[in-house]
Amino acid sequence: MAWVPRTRWLIGDVRREAARELRAAYDRGASIREIATEAGLSYTATHRLLREAGTPLRARGPRPGGPSSER
Repeated sequence: MAWVPRTRWLIGDVRREAARELRAAYDRGASIREIATEAGLSYTATHRLLREAGTPLRARGPRPGGPSSER
C-alpha cells in the first residue's frame, strides 16, 4: 500500500488502482482504520474507495477471536 500517491486528488486510473490495492488489504483481514492509517488516508476516503471497488464490507465491531471475545 505504500505506493498510494500522497496527492490531494486520486482520479482516473490511479484512483481505480488505489481502490484495488485497498480492497486487497481489506480482503486479507485488515480493518478500514488500519488500511487508512497505512495508506495515509482518512477513514472516510478509505471507506469510499473500498465501496467504489465493490468490496463487501464486514459487520462493525470486534473480530471473532479477538481480545474482547475472551471474556
